[in-house]
Amino acid sequence: MANTASKTKPVAPNHHGHRHDAFRLALLQWYDRHQRTLPWRSLNHDNNPHRAYHVWLSEVMLQQTTVPAVMPYFVKFIERWPSIHDLAAAPQDAIMEAWAGLGYYSRARNLHQCAIRVANDHDGQFPPDQDALKKLPGIGEYTSAAISSIAFNRPAIVIDGNVDRIIVRLHAITRPIRESKPQIRALAADYFITDKDDGRAGDFAQAMMDLGATICTPQNPKCGLCPVMDFCAAKADGIAGAIPAKPPKTIKPLRHGIAYWIEDGQGGVLLERRPKTGMLAETLGLPCSPWVEVERKTAKPLSDSPHIRHVFTHFELHLRIEKQKTQEFDLSQIGNGQFFYAQKSQIQTMGFPSLFQKAIDFAIREEITS
Repeated sequence: MANTASKTKPVAPNHHGHRHDAFRLALLQWYDRHQRTLPWRSLNHDNNPHRAYHVWLSEVMLQQTTVPAVMPYFVKFIERWPSIHDLAAAPQDAIMEAWAGLGYYSRARNLHQCAIRVANDHDGQFPPDQDALKKLPGIGEYTSAAISSIAFNRPAIVIDGNVDRIIVRLHAITRPIRESKPQIRALAADYFITDKDDGRAGDFAQAMMDLGATICTPQNPKCGLCPVMDFCAAKADGIAGAIPAKPPKTIKPLRHGIAYWIEDGQGGVLLERRPKTGMLAETLGLPCSPWVEVERKTAKPLSDSPHIRHVFTHFELHLRIEKQKTQEFDLSQIGNGQFFYAQKSQIQTMGFPSLFQKAIDFAIREEITS
């Protein structure tokens, strides 16, 4: 079938009707030929009883995390916990350790709580309705729309970072995305929910994601390969590569702290299960001093002492690594988590957040080379 978008010119953002139907048709024809091969999609067929479980798990993992980083974690979780009942019955510590390295650890805690709720209150079946989905732990506006659309093929406005960018370019919005969210959502609604339902709500949501990930990319968009280029006002104006506009760059606050490598003299290293609240809650790590914010201009650099650098979403952390013996160390100065010893030979097989894996690798490397 010929691409129905080929003779369609960009129109004003407020235009409704046939334009959106033609856009959907052109995009879905492209998606049928070029969709990405992803592990959760290979399981996303109509007769799969765990379809919604797989969609939910992948969408939670993909929050603020890239597809390449998520794929091995998704496969590992599905192999270890094949159903929502298996995940609900798992110890939280096991889930936290399996999640180690993905970051944003509140997602793992919410994942477990949500699994328990679905298993106990919904007989292991996710509700298809967005409002019902949003009542579950860790499921907000975007994730509920994605599950409802992709798992149950219900029309929903599924807006992630890729869709934000596509809408901005389609309508040549020159302000930063952060300032344009209400306008973007209003415009996106006409693409996701049209008068003529084509029965492919889930495919359309995934097609938009794929378009943003492979063609309408943040830098150097491949406009010449775009299946919906004739609908794009930014391409018509020659500004597709210049938008979305970037907000002013801010410098992240800097924090300093100490991570302690404490040995007991018998091959054991002191580890901490961090408290239930705060940064990296309930994850495994090395005992640490408080992380204190410092002024960048006046802070004493750590370059002359063993240290690591780690960047979080909202701040940058420099941790000095100090090695101690148990008998020389006062445990009262380090936090309020649960402390225990693990053999050095076992540590590398345990699940740590990226920060502490980096600190452990550094400590072991320094010990070997010193």
